[in-house]
Amino acid sequence: MPQLPPVEYAVAVNRYLAASGLGAGSRRIYRIALDTWAWALADRPAPAGPDRRRAEPPVLPLALLDHPDCAGRLRTAVARRSTGTDPRTLNRELSTLRAAVSWWRARGWIRTDPTEGLRPRPLPGPEHGPGPLTAEQLRALFALRVPLREQLLWRLLHESGAPVETVLALDVDDLDLPQRRTRPPAPPLTWQAGTARLLPLHLAGRPTGPLLLTDRRAPATTPAADRCPHTGRARLSYRRAAELFTTHAPGHTLRRLKQR
Repeated sequence: MPQLPPVEYAVAVNRYLAASGLGAGSRRIYRIALDTWAWALADRPAPAGPDRRRAEPPVLPLALLDHPDCAGRLRTAVARRSTGTDPRTLNRELSTLRAAVSWWRARGWIRTDPTEGLRPRPLPGPEHGPGPLTAEQLRALFALRVPLREQLLWRLLHESGAPVETVLALDVDDLDLPQRRTRPPAPPLTWQAGTARLLPLHLAGRPTGPLLLTDRRAPATTPAADRCPHTGRARLSYRRAAELFTTHAPGHTLRRLKQR
């Protein structure tokens, strides 16, 4: 028996993610992005920082996407967020919304595409910001006496070349340690000897749960996918990972760990 078209935006998001074939980590990232756009559709600013994950998005009718004002609301939200959001992150979230809208339209749940006029934000070129860290800077960074978690994160980002968000979304059972790569359906990543040496020390026998964890136990409201079933700690957030990096490496950002 065919499903009836969803009335609520949140239900449409759930159905899209359930049919996407994405891994748990990727679905979590997509959900955060689509929940963020719910605030824009309600013409309200999205919560920032840690509050963004914990806040319940507004309840909206999916038909709001067909409203004549919807495209304007999204343009306003993009302009507002572009002043304080990395353009790569914003472009990824725009792409996520476009993909969901296309899927919903293909099923006849909405008629219009309110994302049609939205353009990706320009990415900074070499003339607009520093490039990857030099070999000398990397040697100095990797020689710092920092916790094992930070050593692993920095090495993995450098050796895999993966986006920070992708690495933070990894779960332990995404990893094929002997082959130094991830397993499907996780994004295809590989790493080298530095990461391979640190991973067993970091995992300490943990077979499941988020790869990178916070120092404290997770709040009761933390989703099960972002909580370690063995330690009770939560998945490390991008904001916290960035704060720790700039504390140990002032003047640099995590994105500069990519290889030249």
